[in-house]
Amino acid sequence: MAFSIIACVGKNLELGKNNDLIFHFKDDMKFFRETTRGHTIVMGLNTWKSLGEKPLPNRQNLILSHAPLTELPENTAQIPDFDTFVKENKDTDEEIFIIGGATIYKIFLPYARTLYLTEVDAEKEADVFFPEFNKEDYDLTTLQSLTENQTNFNINKYTRKEK
Repeated sequence: MAFSIIACVGKNLELGKNNDLIFHFKDDMKFFRETTRGHTIVMGLNTWKSLGEKPLPNRQNLILSHAPLTELPENTAQIPDFDTFVKENKDTDEEIFIIGGATIYKIFLPYARTLYLTEVDAEKEADVFFPEFNKEDYDLTTLQSLTENQTNFNINKYTRKEK
């Protein structure tokens, strides 16, 4: 199973601004909670800080950072070295979710087998973006098509095609 990326993006792959998400949909957050519950999640330091340095419940929270982190709460650990983490986990049967931010998505994208992308039919000002990827390399399954606050969005699952 290994690595899966989960994110919510706008028409131009917008992710966030000022270290916060730019799209907030109740159904997307519910999908995120239900999909990642009981799994390991990996995030960067900025995402960890945006969560108030509190772990998401019912998940093993891992923070990828070179900066030493001390006094981490229960169910939280640091990944000090990306390459070692990938080597140790790329063939695991567990689905490990990459939850952001933009830099973390970019470095894990080549290793991710699945992308769960909530694709919003809207544009917003952003200062961080999801990395470009070739949709031809993936099979697309639309899991849900929704509308919230007069905004349409699809929760899509991209599965990397076998080479």
